[in-house]
Amino acid sequence: MSSSEPEPQQRVAVRRSPRLGAFIAVFGIVGFGVTLVLTGLYEVDPSIGFATLFAYFSLYGITGSIAVGIVLWLILDFRSKRRVREITMERDSHPES
Repeated sequence: MSSSEPEPQQRVAVRRSPRLGAFIAVFGIVGFGVTLVLTGLYEVDPSIGFATLFAYFSLYGITGSIAVGIVLWLILDFRSKRRVREITMERDSHPES
């Protein structure tokens, strides 16, 4: 175990990156809404029913919109790597009381 003191100043890289969970949630909700509207625009076959038809198209609508959201997140995450800033971090040590 080393007893050396850490350096008081250190250079670190900082960047703002988008949150993947937020993109998945927002685009999943958007896909749900778009699928609901598009399914409701057309006449429903009485032998199938609206709920079954909506559930079937939700598989494609929600999955497709989440895929679009992930691609958008990847693009924004790649662009955020260009804006990396280096800052100097100072270590502040307080004596324990």
